[in-house]
Amino acid sequence: MKANKTAWIAVLVTLAVSLLPLAGKTPAAPQWSVQVDPIDPGDVSIEPAFIAAIYENLLVELAKEKQFKQVFRSGDRNATEPILILKTTVQKYSPGSETKRAVTTVAGATKLNVRSQLCTRDGKVVVEQIVNGNVRFLGGNLRATHNLAHNVAGAMKRSTLPEPKG
Repeated sequence: MKANKTAWIAVLVTLAVSLLPLAGKTPAAPQWSVQVDPIDPGDVSIEPAFIAAIYENLLVELAKEKQFKQVFRSGDRNATEPILILKTTVQKYSPGSETKRAVTTVAGATKLNVRSQLCTRDGKVVVEQIVNGNVRFLGGNLRATHNLAHNVAGAMKRSTLPEPKG
């Protein structure tokens, strides 16, 4: 019994000593801010409501991820360095139908495909992702823009950003 107790104490002491270097350290605060440029419809025929919804949803979803110190709209005079600029270009859009989705589960999907780039102020592309967003079952057509923005923010969060030049 005493040997078991001694073994457990040794394990706990070893664990505590191995965790000491982590004590007091907090995760690094985000260093970059991001400015979201207006959505480029590219060569795709897409409704202005979808363009506006993608933009607004990107602002919300990027802020939720907390990857960036601040999220700015294009042209915001309060945008501070270091900053990256998010450029989003629509590559594909399939308008879908809420009615068809309500009647059947195999038809009526609204689909979006975009190219998202994080760039420095001088235009150097730091991260480039092709991202999809859609609504397949229940929900309004504009729900695809929320799903797309969520996927873009997630893809950016999974990307490795360079250290800002100080």
